[in-house]
Amino acid sequence: MKRPTRSDALIQRRFSRRALVLGGLQAGVVGVLGWRMHSMQVDHADEFRMLAEENRINIRLLPPARGLIFDRNGVLLAGNEQNYRIVITREDAGDIEEAFARLTKLVDIDPELVERAKEEMARRSPFVPVTIADRVAWEDVAKITANAPALPGITADVGLSRVYPLGSDTAHVVGYVGPVSDYDLTEGYLAEDDDPLLQIPKFQVGKTGAESRMEDQLRGSAGTRRIEVNALGRVMRELDREDGDAGADVQLTIDAHLQRYVQARLEGESAAAVVIDTETGDIRAMASSPSFDPNLFVRGISVADYNGLLNDNHVPLSGKAVSGGYPPGSTFKLVTSLAALEAGEVEPEETIWCGGYTNISGIRFHCWRPGGHGNVSFHESIKQSCDCYYYEASQRVGIDKMAEMARKLGLGVRHDLPLSAITPGIAPDKAWKRERYGEEWRIGDTVNASIGQGYVLASPLQLAVMTARVATGRSVTPRLVHTIDGVEQPSGRGESLGLNENNLRRLRAAMYDVVNHQRGTGYGTRTVLDEAKIAGKSGTSQVRRITPEERARGVTSNDDLPWNRRDHALWVDFAPFDNPRYAVCVVVEHGGGGSSVAGPIGRDITLQALYDGDPPLEAYPSNMRGRMAEQQEHIRGLAAQGATATIRA
Repeated sequence: MKRPTRSDALIQRRFSRRALVLGGLQAGVVGVLGWRMHSMQVDHADEFRMLAEENRINIRLLPPARGLIFDRNGVLLAGNEQNYRIVITREDAGDIEEAFARLTKLVDIDPELVERAKEEMARRSPFVPVTIADRVAWEDVAKITANAPALPGITADVGLSRVYPLGSDTAHVVGYVGPVSDYDLTEGYLAEDDDPLLQIPKFQVGKTGAESRMEDQLRGSAGTRRIEVNALGRVMRELDREDGDAGADVQLTIDAHLQRYVQARLEGESAAAVVIDTETGDIRAMASSPSFDPNLFVRGISVADYNGLLNDNHVPLSGKAVSGGYPPGSTFKLVTSLAALEAGEVEPEETIWCGGYTNISGIRFHCWRPGGHGNVSFHESIKQSCDCYYYEASQRVGIDKMAEMARKLGLGVRHDLPLSAITPGIAPDKAWKRERYGEEWRIGDTVNASIGQGYVLASPLQLAVMTARVATGRSVTPRLVHTIDGVEQPSGRGESLGLNENNLRRLRAAMYDVVNHQRGTGYGTRTVLDEAKIAGKSGTSQVRRITPEERARGVTSNDDLPWNRRDHALWVDFAPFDNPRYAVCVVVEHGGGGSSVAGPIGRDITLQALYDGDPPLEAYPSNMRGRMAEQQEHIRGLAAQGATATIRA
């Protein structure tokens, strides 16, 4: 037998070592793979299971129920109702034109809605449902359900939609909702809001009024639903859902019955009125006329209706009570008189001569009464609304102190309420004019401001606040929200203004005689029951310049002027005189005389608030009772029909 050579033994040893190395490497690789498999399948199993699930399961948002809005007594002002709607999914519908043709043969649908749906479908992914029509009748839902095989991609759905039971009566206070727009998200009040709910097609948010300013509280938080989808994202089935949290319920300070009365009492006028509870600052009514039906905006207002609102010269879309800035006219004399008394620049018993005009630097500033009032004391200046008295008083006290008093009484201040477009008004002073116009203040500016003309502007809300502060001596602050989810909001009672109580008593007494003295400018608005005695002040503000030539030949009557060139009529009051509970302001745009036009409206609103309904006819002078009975019946009819000032023809 041949013995192995030394060379063969060497080769065999080398082969054995290599086999061992290779085997070791293989064992190492297998070990690493085993460790990795253990890591993936055991240590990180949950992580990879989640990734796998997300490949076939999507989470979609569920819009929450919007919070409800009530009046102070629990009357529903903004609610939610079930809304049957027709939706279409493009990828399931096949030929879109044919699908719509089949649908319109079965159900009567406005062609404009069909075109809107087509435009929406072009912007959305093919598997996203698009609403064709909402608020459809149950009969139409039944037809679509019964004919489902012939209507691929078209289904009937149900959701919640906003509804405003009082319609136009609370439109400017409550506001309305509408679909989120690109403007809302890029430049509007939602630009910094990253809530994913806002990305849901046609998700509705507040557009005006409390609906807009209380969006965060009313919106609620989203729910979710887990759905199984295929590779293209098409929904296969719903796995589970978790409802979100509904928005907070909000209770306003508004009294719905009083609000409806006020809106009806302003019928036919371009006007605004505010009623404030002097004890708490609660706004009991805040109306702007004409109004509009907010339900039209929720359902989709037609072009014709919207253009009708935009082109109406009475501006029904404007909340005049807070956004309107008007020259306050003689109602501003409350400010001028208090400023002069507090500064000691006039004495209560001192008289100032009124000869019908005051000559300042060669310019005549006229009193409303051409023949003048003669010697006028402070009390008489308010009672008879003598302009010349205030021309002199204002020169003594100066515009800066007048502006300071105006702001103390609530003018020239933006009151913090959850409403749209609240104007701060203007309580001008020397610094204001310098900053605004780059000009120095003139004595004529002071004289004009003393009677609420010139640069002075105020809203009906501000004038109501001014009256409440005069009536109480406290810094009454308007409050519109009573509770949020049952939690009461801070009172607007306010602290003492720090004014001399004797001066306030004198001013209130003069306002009492405005209404209750035969020579008072508001005597026609008087009441006769002691429990309902009113103290007030009228105002008539010019919106045009009266030239010397016109004065020479006779000032043109308001009745002979175009509507938009007539004077504004203003009225403020508080009642009862001896224990004030309410302060009221009424502004009638281009209404003419404050005491003859705005005054009677203010009196009727005040009595309605005092008696929490129609006052007894005995509250009116005997010669007015027959007419007031007819008026009450007329307004009750308007309220019953909901036929307050809405869209004007």
